Amino acid sequence: MSKTMRTHVMPEMTWPEYAEALKSNPVVFIPTGALEQHGPHLPMGLDYLVPSAIAKDVAEAVGGVVAAPVTYGYKSMTRSAGGPFFPGSTGLDGQTLSCIIRDIIRELVRHGARRICVLDGNYENLWFLNEGIDLAMREVGDKGVRVMCLQHWEFLTEETLGQVFPDGYPGIELEHAAVLETSLMMHYRPDLVLFDKVPDNAAADAPCYDTWPPRREWVAKEGSLISAKGASPEKGALIAAQYLRDISAAVKHEFYELG
Repeated sequence: MSKTMRTHVMPEMTWPEYAEALKSNPVVFIPTGALEQHGPHLPMGLDYLVPSAIAKDVAEAVGGVVAAPVTYGYKSMTRSAGGPFFPGSTGLDGQTLSCIIRDIIRELVRHGARRICVLDGNYENLWFLNEGIDLAMREVGDKGVRVMCLQHWEFLTEETLGQVFPDGYPGIELEHAAVLETSLMMHYRPDLVLFDKVPDNAAADAPCYDTWPPRREWVAKEGSLISAKGASPEKGALIAAQYLRDISAAVKHEFYELG
């Protein structure tokens, strides 16, 4: 992609700008997430806002393009995201999400994209995204299309976690509306963080299984699964810098070094 391009964000481009960008066979990023509660201090769109910001950073580093985000995701599950008990948490059926990703990839390929990276921010989405990618690859056939799919927290290193959690990392299972997500939002979108409303709740204590109907008592009334009091913009900047370095390296390896 030309360094003189006005923006790396596809929805901000005119169609001639996007057509010109496609001539260099850039990596096209699809940020995916969800619309669900993130406690009383974070916006419900966090799960697509964060991967959109990460994708923009990486796209600028590798010469890519960021497509419009998929703003809805799979249903909020009680043990990992608070479940259906909070107004605003709006989930899709798994098949719907898979079909959305399939259709987006199919359309990107139709216009000439051949390198596509799905960058996800919602824990529950992964297998439905994988299914959608697989369905798309069956449809587009042998056109030289390559797709990678990642969830950003999988790139966290022990070094980064040690700096963000000096008293010990509680595990990704509890990191909903907690230190990682709050810190990233304080870095990327501080205007959307109500830090004075951060709850100092104890860690959620749910069993290792799910039930239907879901159990309201498994999640704190505030919605966060553990306290986010230890969050800071400095920690968010640390995580964002490590993501930029390592996700960019992974994208370059998959799409450029391997041919």
